[in-house]
Amino acid sequence: MWDYSDKVKDLFFNPKNTGILEDANAVGDVGSISCGDALRLMLKVDPDTDIILDARFQTFGCGSAIASSSALTELVIGKTLDEALKITNQDIAEYLGGLPPEKMHCSVMGAEALHAAIASYRGEEWSDDHEEGALVCKCFAIDSALIEKVARENSLRSVEEITFYTKAGGGCQSCHEKIEDILLAVNGPQSTPVKVAMPVKVATPAAATPTGLTMVQKIQKISAVIDDMRPQFQMDGGNIELVDVEGDTVKLAMSGSCMNCQSSGVTLAGIQERLMLTLGRPVRVIPASFPHS
Repeated sequence: MWDYSDKVKDLFFNPKNTGILEDANAVGDVGSISCGDALRLMLKVDPDTDIILDARFQTFGCGSAIASSSALTELVIGKTLDEALKITNQDIAEYLGGLPPEKMHCSVMGAEALHAAIASYRGEEWSDDHEEGALVCKCFAIDSALIEKVARENSLRSVEEITFYTKAGGGCQSCHEKIEDILLAVNGPQSTPVKVAMPVKVATPAAATPTGLTMVQKIQKISAVIDDMRPQFQMDGGNIELVDVEGDTVKLAMSGSCMNCQSSGVTLAGIQERLMLTLGRPVRVIPASFPHS
């Protein structure tokens, strides 16, 4: 199982600065729910001093994504915009006491959201899909510009490292050769990266369920997890229900107090983490409409 620092655990279970910032004047959106991670960063900037007075976030993703987003808000509050722009994904990881290599993409997402928010405040164009770069990883919609940028900033030299930092190459793996070409251009011929045939690693304890499950078996295990967690939601006047399973995408519907809760993204991320531990493979949990009876 991944070795999370106490800081990561604390900011996952007790995230700071979550929810909507009503008077935000700088907003950055990165990622997408369809790719498994999404982050909205909201900042309140003093127009006279360019100092960030407050910050809030809404994140859909794993525990590391939530902790990284919370850490980012703590790092930027009180800084000027120029000072905030100097914050890197490594600064976010260091604030958290380190992240597992497989989760470094969460810190990268935070740094991207910060740049997007500041660009929006300054009226500058910023695109989270790096339109200037050719699409490399179709599974996670990662292009060459982002791969090159992250490789240079973090001194990455292997396909495996690129996957850890961006998710690129962690799906069907057909883009590994293209990633190698980018790394070769960044690092030079004397540091040719090693091609690694590997999926994105997930936390799989010794008792984890083997991945070779039939769809019926998978749905049964997912349903058992939901049933086990449902009483927690019902105690607070909410409910959650499994709507559909398509491959590794799990659609869940929330109702009652859960449906309008500002922490619903955190709730879904917690369920996603629990399901990955149970199934022993990556899954993506997304919200769906509650079925009518």
